[in-house]
Amino acid sequence: MPRRGAPACPKTAVIVTTTTIPAVTADDHHVTVPTTPPKLIVKQHDASSSFNVTDNTRVLRDLTRARALTVRDRTRQIQRLEKFLESSGIKLSSVVSNLLGVSSRMMLDALVAGERDPQVLSALAQGRLKAKIPELIEALNGRFSDHHAMMVRAHLKQIDTFTECIDAFTLEIEAAMEPFQAARDALETIPGISTRIAEVIIAETGGDMSVFPTAGHLASWAGVCPGSNESAGRVKSSHILPGNKHLKAALGTAAMAAAHSKTSYLAVKYRRIAARRGPMKAVVALEHTILTAVWNMLTTGEIYQDLGLDHYTSLNPDRLKNRALKQLHNLGYEVTITHAAA
Repeated sequence: MPRRGAPACPKTAVIVTTTTIPAVTADDHHVTVPTTPPKLIVKQHDASSSFNVTDNTRVLRDLTRARALTVRDRTRQIQRLEKFLESSGIKLSSVVSNLLGVSSRMMLDALVAGERDPQVLSALAQGRLKAKIPELIEALNGRFSDHHAMMVRAHLKQIDTFTECIDAFTLEIEAAMEPFQAARDALETIPGISTRIAEVIIAETGGDMSVFPTAGHLASWAGVCPGSNESAGRVKSSHILPGNKHLKAALGTAAMAAAHSKTSYLAVKYRRIAARRGPMKAVVALEHTILTAVWNMLTTGEIYQDLGLDHYTSLNPDRLKNRALKQLHNLGYEVTITHAAA
């Protein structure tokens, strides 16, 4: 309530995050280390509003996050099934790549139904798995009992329930993604980004880059850029800041997939950084690069253009040549360079 006699002035409530507001000391010297809320002095121009999602974005977030959680639960249940099968002497996972593939699922269902003969079970193999009949016979020769059958039946039932939930979530997400179809298709052209990862990116960011002034703002919000912990002119740490964990997890999956690509510039960048600073920092660097590309594509509408495997070598070929010659010279070789025929 305003004081009596005080002039009325309009006020706007703004939701802010205290960790993103620069703290100010008594002598108005800027430091990057945030203080506790009671001691925080906020300048008006420093109070930038938090990212508030729309109702449609909130629905998408609920669906994609629920699907991701269910996928993790299903994976854990499959791991429990694999461990229980091994306790009964059934080493099926040592032969098949997918414990719930067509062939392996038929074998598990036959085991639950009462079939114990490894010869009969291995005959259920389909496709290329038929070439591994001897290995299957050995892997299926265990001490599977009625107790194991009951437990495996329960595991399979839970896995099927998780699968049905994932399919239901996917159908709902597909319907909710209809306004973002073009954006999702564009993001899938980035190496490492699958359909599900593109859906997570759109769900977490809202698909609207206007709320992020620059790609750096988006990267900072997501938590994929170096932190800034400086006090009295000393840099204490540069660990990445906590950001949107759901978006960060999706970007991590995309970065690892891009790092193992054979024809992508991102793979070359990963190897260069990993050789100098380690694989973990290289993954974060790729996450930052991917998210920067996402911001630019959704802001300008441009398509993704890969820089190619020879990007770094084409920047300064003479420098690369001199480095190779120096390495050969250090090994005791004298080399004469001649241009190859076109």
